Amino acid sequence: MDLLELQDALASKSFQRIGEICDELMLQVASSGISFQQEWPYSIHLLGHLYVNDLNSARFLWKSIPSGIKESQAEVVAAWKIGQCLWIRDYAGVYAAIRGFNWSPEALGLVTAFEESYTKRNFQLLVSAYSTISVTDTAQFLGMSEDDATNYVLQHGWTLDSTSRMLSVRKPEIITEQKLDSSKLQRLTEYVFHLEH
Repeated sequence: MDLLELQDALASKSFQRIGEICDELMLQVASSGISFQQEWPYSIHLLGHLYVNDLNSARFLWKSIPSGIKESQAEVVAAWKIGQCLWIRDYAGVYAAIRGFNWSPEALGLVTAFEESYTKRNFQLLVSAYSTISVTDTAQFLGMSEDDATNYVLQHGWTLDSTSRMLSVRKPEIITEQKLDSSKLQRLTEYVFHLEH
């Protein structure tokens, strides 16, 4: 079983491609009739789908994993625990599942990148959904201590009312595209032409 493409993607941190690569390799190996289940990198495969937020593919993969693998490979179960928490939107549970397992060297980079990406996604969710939010809720969404979460959002321009422990969300500035009247463009072109000659 040739996992070179998968190993290259992991080494180059092309994590967004992991799930797709694993899906294709699994189809190739399965169609050749080779028994592959015992050697298959199920935890990496699951994490690859979770990295791109493809929960449906992760669930389908989990259901197809032989029960013997689930019983003997703790990392596969740990990866699925993240998926379960994502499915039920247990934000704090996702972080607990990530940090509650001693990941293999092969999976660690992918898990770390997923956690960073997940934190950024949650931050954007908070920005779009709230105008004010408590420090406690922010910490839960971002998987940080209250002090770390407060510092994180303050660096992004939010403000803190220390009396109420409420954060005011700073909305991103909306950049509008400037429309240029074609007659103005024509005059500008003529002006530039005049200057060059």
